[in-house]
Amino acid sequence: MSTFESRKRSRELNEKLIKLALISAAAISILTTFGILFSILFEAIEFFKLRSFWYFITGATWSPGVIGSQFGALPIFAGTFIITIIALGVAIPVGLGSAIYMSEYASANIRDYLKPLLEILAGIPTVVYGFFAAITVAPLVVQIAEFFGLEATFNSALASGVVMGIMIIPVISSLSDDVIRAVPDSQRKAAFALGMTHGETIKNIVLPSAMPGIISASLLGLSKALGETMIVVMAAGLRPNLSWNPLEDMTTVTVTIVNSLVGDFEFNSPETLSAFALGLILFVVTLILNMISLSLIRKFKEKYKVNTL
Repeated sequence: MSTFESRKRSRELNEKLIKLALISAAAISILTTFGILFSILFEAIEFFKLRSFWYFITGATWSPGVIGSQFGALPIFAGTFIITIIALGVAIPVGLGSAIYMSEYASANIRDYLKPLLEILAGIPTVVYGFFAAITVAPLVVQIAEFFGLEATFNSALASGVVMGIMIIPVISSLSDDVIRAVPDSQRKAAFALGMTHGETIKNIVLPSAMPGIISASLLGLSKALGETMIVVMAAGLRPNLSWNPLEDMTTVTVTIVNSLVGDFEFNSPETLSAFALGLILFVVTLILNMISLSLIRKFKEKYKVNTL
């Protein structure tokens, strides 16, 4: 009896230790997030003591380091979202399409070759993508624009967005492939039994079932695109430009943050502290996008539950 009790106590102790380790891991993750937030927040508050918050989020002129410097971040965030939208416009159709092919149409042998080749893109350094954008894609964009009678710069948002989209294709493709393959095969067979074709089954059964995972993969790609720097520096330029024309040069938040922190200004100067203000706004925007995506995921899950009853 004593041996049984000692074994029981040992197992209970092991369970408590494992639970404690998991709680500690979760706490470290949460505390790290709050640590990042507060480290940005305090410095951003110092910036807003020196410059107007309203002009920062609505101003159309960003000219630090000059007499009468202005810190209107609207052109920076406009450039960020334009380049990111272009990147997602490239990555989501290509990534999701390749995921559907590999999971639904390709044979096992073909898939074993294609997926590793596709994921090689994820291991290429971003500076290499930057060279590809500046040397190959940007001149190609200029030539195509001239063919249609349009004017494009060699540092265009379109070239940067296209290459950035190519960079995040493996993220969306790999995760989408996993969630599509996770859809129970019984649902496909039930759709075939009801007379659906393979394409109709994918459209009406497989994709709605996998949509929460596809949205999560797209969100991960979005986050990676928002944080990209090198491709923008080498292909889109450094000039804050408030324009909706993707053929013009633009810059993004991360590039401006780097420029603000590597300048010859004092740390407590508005020019340096503006980097923390930009980081704070980017943090808030990313948080809002996460909340929206989680709401969409929840709606798709609820809809899927209703459809399966």
